[in-house]
Amino acid sequence: MASSISLRSPLGQSIPLTVTSSMAPPVLLFASFAFFIFYQSASATAAITLHLRPLASRIRTSISDQWEEVEVLASLATSSVARAHQLKRPKKVDLSPSNAAAAASAASHPVNLLLSSHSFGGYTVDLSFGTPPQTMTFLLDTGSSLVWSPCTAHYKCSRCNFPDIDPTKIPTFIPRASSSSRLIGCRNPKCQLLFGPTVTSQCPSCGPTSRNCSQICPVYMIQYGSGSTGGILVSDTISLPGQTVPSFLLGCSVFSSAQPTGIAGFGRGAESLPAQLGLRKFSYCLLSRKFDDTSETSSLVLDMDSGKSSSGLSYTPFRQNPSGSAAAFSEYYYVGLRKILVGGKTVKVPYRYLAPGTDGAGGTIVDSGTTFTFMEQPIFEAVAKEFNQQMGNYRRAKDVESRSGLTPCYNVSGRSHLGLPELVLQFKGGAIMALPPENYFAVLGSGVVCLTIVSDSMTLSGVSGGPAIVLGSFQQQNYYMEYDLHNGRLGFRKDSCK
Repeated sequence: MASSISLRSPLGQSIPLTVTSSMAPPVLLFASFAFFIFYQSASATAAITLHLRPLASRIRTSISDQWEEVEVLASLATSSVARAHQLKRPKKVDLSPSNAAAAASAASHPVNLLLSSHSFGGYTVDLSFGTPPQTMTFLLDTGSSLVWSPCTAHYKCSRCNFPDIDPTKIPTFIPRASSSSRLIGCRNPKCQLLFGPTVTSQCPSCGPTSRNCSQICPVYMIQYGSGSTGGILVSDTISLPGQTVPSFLLGCSVFSSAQPTGIAGFGRGAESLPAQLGLRKFSYCLLSRKFDDTSETSSLVLDMDSGKSSSGLSYTPFRQNPSGSAAAFSEYYYVGLRKILVGGKTVKVPYRYLAPGTDGAGGTIVDSGTTFTFMEQPIFEAVAKEFNQQMGNYRRAKDVESRSGLTPCYNVSGRSHLGLPELVLQFKGGAIMALPPENYFAVLGSGVVCLTIVSDSMTLSGVSGGPAIVLGSFQQQNYYMEYDLHNGRLGFRKDSCK
């Protein structure tokens, strides 16, 4: 069966088509910050909606150089591969298995927040911390767990020259301006949420025989795909629409690399925002990305009470996370991808890539912090081969492929209609995600379309182990995505996110 729709390029052209079935300061520097950023030492039930904004290297509405949009795609492709490498080889301390003590009491209604999209490939939400509240912007990230903000008047960010961002004027959280801010001590249970139950072994003054332990929780360093951050842990009040939650664990970062905003970790770790707020579910709807910063927003809903199914959703259960050699795998939202179909034809993918092994290798995760979906090379090559076979009547745009890092790309200029094979993902439980073409093809104003899936074949060296497929935000656009934590499942449906 075929259907007719249109693709819109970043410049606004409409094309009809037919679809067929790091650097960081020394630890002592961090510790010294801890003592002067504070002037003192150191149950709600239901759902909240926040606004999301999209976040990337921006394509302006008027482009004089046809290669500008190709360079944007190249930047997003590179960052997506780098992100996937970090997810496959996470560097993170072990987590304590208990997070019950960190959960706050809930409110009586869902909380709705605004999400915004940005041209450098992410979606952000504004959150407020402190007394009185200070509002900062955070990147929504389901692939990590710590919530951290640029912090103190001495915050430094290297390699942060993103469009519309002045690295010297990034808004920061000022703990000294908050009467509810407290440093986290080494024996504080919140310190264990990030560093595990043996953290006191890293605190010389907090030995088993020590009665007075005044040492603060160790400094943290977190590596992301494209950068890093480091700082100290604090406890403060988070203000949400209609409610406040005290004693929220927040990372106070004094140094970052290539991180234009703070990060709101929505992963499965004990220190994540969902875990600390005791959420039963959260959901978001990502605006269709046109590679620009837009004033339009969509919603992020935090639900602390409802265990009911939402209408019209297809559900697939979360898989049990592999322990593997990296405890951070336990943070990821694994799902059971069973089949990949291109134009109605099943792509042959070895089972070892679809199901995570005990060593943590294989499987599929859903990650809002990755832009373009990542597939390990054998999977990607099989998918790309099927697209090439079904699109043999289009000429490959090799020049765009070499400069964008995306492949395959096809020259479609002069075509009144495009016949693009449909990309379908089938999950355990029968859930089917039939992606619209704009979720897996980028249309360039030069009359070229490129598949927005990346792989290690686009880099000089691959990284083995970890998830074999990372479902990124570009493929999730204009889908209502629900993370049903209470029932252990992912739900989704096509939607208009505006």
